[in-house]
Amino acid sequence: MTTEAAAPTAATSTAPPARTVWTRARGIVLAVVLLLAAAVAMAAVRSTEQHGRLDPRSADPYGSRAVAQLLADRGVTTRVVTTLRAARAAAGPDTTLLVAVPDQLTGGQQSELHRATAPSGGRTVLVAASGWSVGRLAPGVSADPADSLGSALAPDCALPEARRAGSADTGGVRYTTTRLDADSCYPSARLATLLRVPAAAGGDTVVLGAPDILYNDRLDERGNASLALQLLGSRPHLVWYLPSLSDAPAADSDDKGFFDLIPSGWLWATLQLFIAAVLAAFWRGRRFGPLVPERLPVAIRASETAEGRARLYRKANARDRAAAALRSAARTRLAPLVGVPVAQAHTPEALLPALSAHLAGDGQDLRPLLFGPPPGDDTALIALTDRLDALEREVRRS
Repeated sequence: MTTEAAAPTAATSTAPPARTVWTRARGIVLAVVLLLAAAVAMAAVRSTEQHGRLDPRSADPYGSRAVAQLLADRGVTTRVVTTLRAARAAAGPDTTLLVAVPDQLTGGQQSELHRATAPSGGRTVLVAASGWSVGRLAPGVSADPADSLGSALAPDCALPEARRAGSADTGGVRYTTTRLDADSCYPSARLATLLRVPAAAGGDTVVLGAPDILYNDRLDERGNASLALQLLGSRPHLVWYLPSLSDAPAADSDDKGFFDLIPSGWLWATLQLFIAAVLAAFWRGRRFGPLVPERLPVAIRASETAEGRARLYRKANARDRAAAALRSAARTRLAPLVGVPVAQAHTPEALLPALSAHLAGDGQDLRPLLFGPPPGDDTALIALTDRLDALEREVRRS
């Protein structure tokens, strides 16, 4: 008895069905899936292209194994180190120290490395050092904020290595220096992309604006191979320093804070995401709470009201609510016709026996008609409407 009485209440649930929720949300879900797929694809492509970047053991396009092999043919040994301690210990007059990613070092590590290499008498090569690191690793040198427009540049200087190599792909970071004894080569808009700064102990520091001359797939272009072999082969030993994230920072390191480690432009990106979220909330917003009745400025016919409500039900696929409304109205009209109080019109035990007594037959099909489950499609809903009308006509004639 309790289950049957609860059936009308379940049929009038205001919660949208799962199919309706999926129809409304599938656009957003599809957009999120596409964005995630694009991000994964871009990350995969970039990781493949940059695999082994500037690693003398890597034969990938962005690796530097070809340079190491050519240097070995000329009697220059190449050793890879990944810690600052090993790089400092390797500095010496017969060693060229190449720092592959100077910007990855902290400020304290850069200062400590410069203190170890400046009096060593050897050569230090900095690859694409930006303004963040070049001032500490090569005092007196600063990086211009704008990179060079072109890649292949002419030497246009008196440095013997550059004159023998000719044009090379050094275009990248551009540098200026206050050192009058420095060699400024491969200029772009009058700013050098290769600088050689002599040191007091007989060594020097070479600042290279771009790593292109060290890549495997660019080594055979223009004078890249000649310039790379001369810059890295001036000493019998080459120490290739690849800074790693596991390298412990120096004790006096001025480590960057959390916000310094976030890529530039994060504030504007966050603001744009916030604005997009607000606009999406306004777009998808719904008014909650009960409806507030208002006085209509004009009289509206009942047929128009019923048609408008039916269109809303159809748009929301609310066949359960439509069927519940039709059955409730039919029960309310049928109860007085068979002598049942309106208060008991929605109780199957009171309404169904009274209807059966006024109709021919046993009335077994009245329960699913008046208290059954919601129809599964629009055709079933129309059929339900026709059967309710036919029942009401038959009761009125009896």
